[in-house]
Formats: sequence, structure tokens, C-alpha cells
Amino acid sequence: MNHLRAAFLRPACRAPWLSRPPCTNASSSQAHRSVHNAARSARRGPAQFLPQQNPSSRSTPSRHASTNAGPSSSSGSSNTPPPGSRPQYKSREEMYAARNRSLLMYTSAVIIAGVGITYAAVPLYRMFCAATGFAGTPKVGMGKFEADRLVPVEDAKRIKVHFNADTSDALPWSFTPQQKFVSVLPGETSLAFYKAKNKSDKDIIGIATYNVTPDRIAPYFAKVECFCFEEQKLLAGEEVDMPLLFFIDRDVLDDPACRNLDDVVLSYTFFRARRNAQGHLEPDAPDDVVQASQGFSGYDIAPRVEDRVKSEKSSS
Repeated sequence: MNHLRAAFLRPACRAPWLSRPPCTNASSSQAHRSVHNAARSARRGPAQFLPQQNPSSRSTPSRHASTNAGPSSSSGSSNTPPPGSRPQYKSREEMYAARNRSLLMYTSAVIIAGVGITYAAVPLYRMFCAATGFAGTPKVGMGKFEADRLVPVEDAKRIKVHFNADTSDALPWSFTPQQKFVSVLPGETSLAFYKAKNKSDKDIIGIATYNVTPDRIAPYFAKVECFCFEEQKLLAGEEVDMPLLFFIDRDVLDDPACRNLDDVVLSYTFFRARRNAQGHLEPDAPDDVVQASQGFSGYDIAPRVEDRVKSEKSSS
């Protein structure tokens, strides 16, 4: 064993990277430890035999570099965080205080936005209904009702509008127009009145229908304010004036069928009102009478849903 150890320690038999100056005064235990350390280093590979630097010497260049950079660069790098980095807080209390401030700002913004939307909900809803006709709201500034179209055509021929009034036999009312006729220009608005009186001793609800003759003028006869198809309740012995605001669309001048039209008849018929199965008011009269009052006496009208259901039940 001693011979092998001596042979390994001989400089000619060792690897070049294991060579070290001879030590004649080292004891056998130190030589043994040196052999084991050399063998362990040989198993790790040549990359481990690079000269190792002292930790104090490795940190020295960085300190020198920071020292040579000058006081301005060191102060700027310590005070200004890199872009995109999170803010640094000195304590946990400071971090929680910053989070609470952010939460308070976001909560206040949400509350202010909710209050603003609440106050603006009603006018916004009205604007939406006026623009789309939702919930039965008349559309504003569209089609024939635009303001620039309600201008009389001065060089056109005037059209005479006659007024007629009728009442159902079941309705004890007197219903008459207050003027026989009016002459209007295409695009000119005109105001007319009807007078209705309840001659009974009971409160009665009536509902009116209308028609325009000849039929070819009907698409151009527009009513801005009218009492037709609405509930009209008159107390016992009450008498009221019912206004009618209308105009004839100026497009009637471009229709060849209406070129020689001089007279128009506007007829209103009042019926006693009743509730149908859906709870809506409708004229209390047979369907053929109601259709005739609207100018559809010569047309085939489909039966109502209630009548079809009753006929189906009776046939089955």
C-alpha cells in the first residue's frame, strides 16, 4: 500500500493538472487527504479546474464600477424605478394605505357614474322612444311629419276638405262638425272642430272611427292631432269640442291619380265603446258596420280571433 501511494505521489505518474510542488515535510495523513481531493476533482471534470476567485475579489470590480460611475448615476438609479416595475413601499402600512386610496377612487367613480345614469335615464328613455317609436311613442322628425315638409306649396291648387259626422244608433249622442269645409294647400296644416254632446242621463264612453274619400287621397291625408280610436268619455249632459289638426302631404302633387282632385270628404262615426276579451276598448257594433264606417265595406275582412275560436269549438 505504501508503495502504491508513493508511486501515485511521484510527479511523473500524476496527471498534469494534479502536479504540485513536492512536499517533503508533509505527513502521511495530509498526503492521503490530498490524494482523495485530487481524485474527487478529477471525477468532476476539467470545467471545475478553472481558477476560483476570492469572493472578496469578485465583488471588488462592481464596487469600483459603481464608484467610478459617479454620484449622479447612483442616485438616479436608486430613486427612479425601471419602467413597468411595481412601486416599492417602505412598510406594510404604506402599501395598505395606497391600496385603500385606489379602492376609494374606484368606488367613488362607480357611485358617481350610477347617480349620473339614474338622473339621465328618463330623458334618455324619452329620446329612445321618440327615435324608434317604442311603447307607442310617435316618431319625431321622420317622413311626412318633418318640419321642412309642413310648408304650403303656394303655386298649387287648393283642395276643399268637407267634414261629415255620424253616430251609432246605440249611442245617444249628438255629433256634428262646426264647419262645413276648409280649403287647404298641399303641405299646409289646418285646424277643424267637431262638437259632441251626451244627451242621456248616464256617463257614456264612446269611440270614433274615420275614413277619407276618395280612396286615392287617403295615403296623403295625415292627421297630427285627432280624437279617433281613443276613449272619449262624456258625463251625463256634457258637451265638448273635439279638435282635429291635419294636412295633405305635398307628395300628392307627384301622384298622377290625384292630379285633378278638388274635393275630399272626411267622415267620422261615433260608437258606444265596449271591452273585448283582452280588455281593450272597441266599437260596440257588428264588424261589418264598423268596417263600413272606415271605408272597407267592399272588401273581404278576415274574421277576428275570438270568432274563429268560437267557430272551431262549435264545429268540434
